Amino acid sequence: MKTPPWSWVGLVLLVLGVSLASQWWVGRKEQRLGDAVAALARPGDIRMLSSETCAICTIARTWFSEHEVPFSECLIERDAQCRADFDASRAPGTPVIIVRGLPQLGFNPDRVRLALQPRG
Repeated sequence: MKTPPWSWVGLVLLVLGVSLASQWWVGRKEQRLGDAVAALARPGDIRMLSSETCAICTIARTWFSEHEVPFSECLIERDAQCRADFDASRAPGTPVIIVRGLPQLGFNPDRVRLALQPRG
């Protein structure tokens, strides 16, 4: 039995609709997370130890900037104190994101949010 061509069009439209809805939902969730981190972070709370060749550092830098999260950054290749702090962290690589004095290896915005939340 042959499938009518319009049923394929309906299937394609359904898949397209689900895909767009999924992208919208992920973007909305990402924006809420960015808003939450920006609301919790104060200047000096977040410091990123990064390197010139670190792709994840670029992603973190872009994410912080896009969501207007205050942070400072240093490059371990250019700043002796930054290199000393990186070595002291004993991290296997960059970025090391220090949130209120506690180091985190890599970049995970939700983990940053959790570290910024008041403890009580």
